[in-house]
Amino acid sequence: MITVIVPTDFSATANNAVRYAAQMLTGQYESKLVIYHVYEKAAEEGSTEEILVKLKEDLQVNNYIKVETRCEESSDFIGSLDRLARHLDADLVVMGITGKTRIEQVLFGSNTLKMVEKNVCPVMIIPPAAQFTQIKNVAFASDFKDVEKSIPFVPIKKVLQVFSPALHVVNVDSEHYVSLTEEVLKQRSEMLTMFREFNPEFYFIGTSDVQETLHQFTIDKNIDLLITVPRHRTMFTGMFKSSTTKKLAYESAIPILAAHE
Repeated sequence: MITVIVPTDFSATANNAVRYAAQMLTGQYESKLVIYHVYEKAAEEGSTEEILVKLKEDLQVNNYIKVETRCEESSDFIGSLDRLARHLDADLVVMGITGKTRIEQVLFGSNTLKMVEKNVCPVMIIPPAAQFTQIKNVAFASDFKDVEKSIPFVPIKKVLQVFSPALHVVNVDSEHYVSLTEEVLKQRSEMLTMFREFNPEFYFIGTSDVQETLHQFTIDKNIDLLITVPRHRTMFTGMFKSSTTKKLAYESAIPILAAHE
């Protein structure tokens, strides 16, 4: 069983994320999908509930999935979503993101990235045009540094078990590897143990253009989902520095699963 929250402001991007999540959960026995909306004025409550019910009715889901709708008056969207995720012990938050213009990034994309930083549970970021077909190949971008402590293994594994995909673990670094160091081999061994049931394959790529390299990797390997683990120490370090991760989130054609260390 997996509990997924999808917040919506009823925009096309947000409602696309709702549909994506519903299709993603198809066939998952006793899974729960919670469609959530925050409004700022009490007068909006009645119309909001009607729109939520209509959105729920339009979803084509089977009886395996329990779909709930929730709405709440609040001026703090992120704080309210954070509390709900903790209250429901959510396994995943699914959010749309759009960023074609600067104002879109400020108004909508920033909320998605703020929720990633909250570190309540993994956040799956859905591009505006993404449509769910199936998730067969997943790429896990790792810096291979202290993986046992830095990777939130349990929540990531629970999400992966929904799909049972082939797992491709990729390290992109500006230092070209002539040979793998003893420390890197140790970290690879630990990741192999952590994700053994998904038969991970490992790739080490030397390049200075992290974003473009990951983009090309997802194309070459027919990747359906990209996993990143943001770092607390700055927000992102190394390959997860802020500018790179934001660019990935805004420009990716496939969903990104962000799970904080």
